[in-house]
Amino acid sequence: MGHITGFKEFERELPAKAAPQERVAHNREFVGMFSEDQLTKQAARCMDCGIPFCHSGCPLGNIIPEFNDAVYQQDWEEAYRILSSTNNFPEFTGRICPAPCESACVLSINRAPVAIEEIEKHIIEIAFVKGYVQPTAPVLKSGKMVAVVGSGPAGLAAAAQLTKAGHSVTVFERDDRPGGLLRYGVPDFKLEKWVIDRRIQLLEEDGVVFRCNTEIGKDISGVELTEAFDAVILSGGATVPRDLPIPGRELQGIHFAMPYLTEHNRRVSSLPLSEDEVLATGLDVVVIGSGDTGSDCVGTANRQQARSVTQFAMMHQPGTERPAHTPWPQEPAIFRTSTSHEEGCQRYWGIHTKAFLGDELGQVRALLVTDVTWETDVLGRRLRFEEIAGSEREIPCQLVLLAVGFASPQYAGLLEQLGVAVDERGNVRAAESSYQTNIPNVFVAGDMRRGQSLVVWAISEGREAARKVDLFLTGKTALPSKNAVGMFN
Repeated sequence: MGHITGFKEFERELPAKAAPQERVAHNREFVGMFSEDQLTKQAARCMDCGIPFCHSGCPLGNIIPEFNDAVYQQDWEEAYRILSSTNNFPEFTGRICPAPCESACVLSINRAPVAIEEIEKHIIEIAFVKGYVQPTAPVLKSGKMVAVVGSGPAGLAAAAQLTKAGHSVTVFERDDRPGGLLRYGVPDFKLEKWVIDRRIQLLEEDGVVFRCNTEIGKDISGVELTEAFDAVILSGGATVPRDLPIPGRELQGIHFAMPYLTEHNRRVSSLPLSEDEVLATGLDVVVIGSGDTGSDCVGTANRQQARSVTQFAMMHQPGTERPAHTPWPQEPAIFRTSTSHEEGCQRYWGIHTKAFLGDELGQVRALLVTDVTWETDVLGRRLRFEEIAGSEREIPCQLVLLAVGFASPQYAGLLEQLGVAVDERGNVRAAESSYQTNIPNVFVAGDMRRGQSLVVWAISEGREAARKVDLFLTGKTALPSKNAVGMFN
């Protein structure tokens, strides 16, 4: 390593953020950049640890110690070469990944981990400025045509890799612009949409064709698609939201989180909206669900100037120390405060929503809730809950946002037409060893295969599926496997 004792000399730092009261007044990103000296010092904290567990923590198998060393040496072209060899879109993961690599960092055993996510973002942004990021498609083409259904991170990664292999790729997207969840779902204050547009332009320069406003299974049948293309990759995501079917669910003012977030993305981009807009302005908002989507709803409601924002979690509040059931190098189940929580939010833990209560006009006015306790096993894992007697009460609200996860991909339409097999959870069935469905030339990647997951996992899935498609089409492949670039599990 460039500075062998750097982890002893320098403490972990993160770039400065705009103050909460300042950033809620706009929808732009608010995290700054390191100075050159800060960036060098943070890269210097990477240890010569022998076995870099960060490789296994990262679903992409990013070669982290090596690009950290290149950053320390200020060899930006080499840092970009190393990072881009395993990650097609570090500008996305450097902004919105929860960084499981940092949880697996050897330094995190007894100190704060290396700031890997921020270093990734700086590498790619410096590479764009210096002109290192260029189209990479080969001049010679294979003559094979591949359709990718869905333009989220899995679909984009698959398209990028297949284009590198010389295939002609068409990406079909039912929305009006490509990007999937990155564009319509992730708030602009976490990922501004020019970042996506910059990458889409590069993919188009590489020869990728994007056909938006085209829903496969409706505008084009699944059978037509499989006949027109040599191979098809399904990467449409897990889009069916989990509901909360309790008394009063039919009341007005209760909405799924994703349509609410998508609408605000469109509003920020000055795109047309539906007539029935959902705005939190001046309302008491309750977000049910404690994950990233729930946090995004909190930040969005604050920017819409909600009167109050409350977030419910049915589980008990996690501790601040790594629990026994998530030992290092696993990602720990600990208490976390997101930037959206910093901006203002009342958080309730161990709370069970029993009913939605409405007024005489059919509008939600409150939630009927009760506190719960959890029985856990010896490692602290939750087994079952029990209501606390006498804790039942009402929580006033006029807008409820359901952010309790996603059940499965949508089966009606494309999947039904193709006749692809699904597992017990409703995900498209395909082994990780092949990514191939029961239809020979149809493959699947991302949340459609593994269920609701992280953007970094979607990119990994897209890359691996592309490799299997290349092998299927040509009988060989030069596309790298994640196991060949650092993953050892």
